[in-house]
Amino acid sequence: MPETETVSAEGGASYASAGVDIEAGDRAVELMKQWVKKTRRPEVLGGLGGFAGYFDASALKRFERPLLASATDGVGTKVDIARQMGVYDTIGRDLVAMVMDDIVVCGAEPLFMTDYICVGKVHPERIAAIVKGIAEGCVLAGCALVGGETAEHPGLLGPDDFDVAGAGTGAVEYDRLLGADRIRTGDAVIAMASSGLHSNGYSLVRHVVFDRAGMTLDQQVEEFGRTLGEELLEPTRIYSLDCLALTRTSEVHAFSHITGGGLAANLARVVPDGLHAVVDRSTWTPGAVFDLVGTAGRVERLELEKTLNMGVGMMAVVPADSVDAALATLTDRGVDAWVAGEITERGDKETGAELVGDYAK
Repeated sequence: MPETETVSAEGGASYASAGVDIEAGDRAVELMKQWVKKTRRPEVLGGLGGFAGYFDASALKRFERPLLASATDGVGTKVDIARQMGVYDTIGRDLVAMVMDDIVVCGAEPLFMTDYICVGKVHPERIAAIVKGIAEGCVLAGCALVGGETAEHPGLLGPDDFDVAGAGTGAVEYDRLLGADRIRTGDAVIAMASSGLHSNGYSLVRHVVFDRAGMTLDQQVEEFGRTLGEELLEPTRIYSLDCLALTRTSEVHAFSHITGGGLAANLARVVPDGLHAVVDRSTWTPGAVFDLVGTAGRVERLELEKTLNMGVGMMAVVPADSVDAALATLTDRGVDAWVAGEITERGDKETGAELVGDYAK
C-alpha cells in the first residue's frame, strides 16, 4: 500500500502536493481485491489491508521434514515494452514465472507469494491490471498471493514508469529434495519449450530491435504472425505445476530453470562435479524471435545462447528408464518436450554443460 499521507497546515506542503495520491492508492487496492481473491488457498488467513499476509503453517504437518524454499526476482526491462504498449495485464505472469519456477526446481510446491509494485504515479486501473496478471500467474503456479506493496515515487520515476518485483515461498520434503547429488551418468536431459523470450535478455533485445534495426512495436512481422510488440510481450510460460506432476509420475533427479545466463550456464548449476551435460542443438529449432535478434543485431550464436533461452524454458534430468513416462506426462499437460541431451563423465571438460551440433532448420 502507499505510505500514509502527512498532515500539513493549510497552504503548506503535503504528501499530495509532493506527488503522492493516497486516494488513488486506496482505489487501486479495491480494484485488485477481486483478482487476489482468485489465488486464495485454504491455508490463507485474512485478506488485503493488513500489515502482513498470513499462511497457516500447520499445513506443513503433512511433511515429515519440511524444507522451506524461497526466491525473489523481477521482470527486468520487459516492463518497458508493457509501458510502451499500454498493456499491463500480462507482465505479472512473467513475475510469477521468474519466482515460482525457481522454487519448483528443487521439487518444492509453491505456497504463497508477495509482490512489490513501484510507480511514478498511481493509476488505479493500471495497478489493478498488473495485479490481475500476478494473480493469474499465481493460479497457474498453484500458489496464493497473500499481499504486496504499491509504492509511489514521484520525482524518481516518470508518471508512466513502473517496476515490479516479488518473493515467493514453497515447501519440499527433505528426502525428496532434487538437485545435483541425484544426477548420474546416463541420465537423460529433457527440454521443455519456452513460450518465447520469456523475461530475460531484454536489454539486448531492445537494443537490437529499436536501436539497430529501427523497428517499432506496432510493426507487423510475418514470421511472428503478429506485431513485434505482441511477440515481445508474450508472457513467460509457468512450469510449476507441470514439474510437480512430473515428480509424481516419473523419477526426476533435477530441474533447471532457463533464465538469465542461458541454457548451458543454468543447466550447469545442477550438474555435479565430475559429470557433464551434453545438449544437442539439432533436437529443436529456436523460434523466429531468436533468429530475428541474432540476424538484426549480428549477434554471434554463443552470445545469443548465453543471453536468451533459445526456445527452452525448463529442463528436467531423469533416469533413462523414466524418459517415456516423463514425456507422456508433459504431453498430456500440453507441454512440448523432447530428449535434448544426456549426462556423461566430465573428462577434461571445463564446464558442467555444453551445447553441441547445429540447430534443426
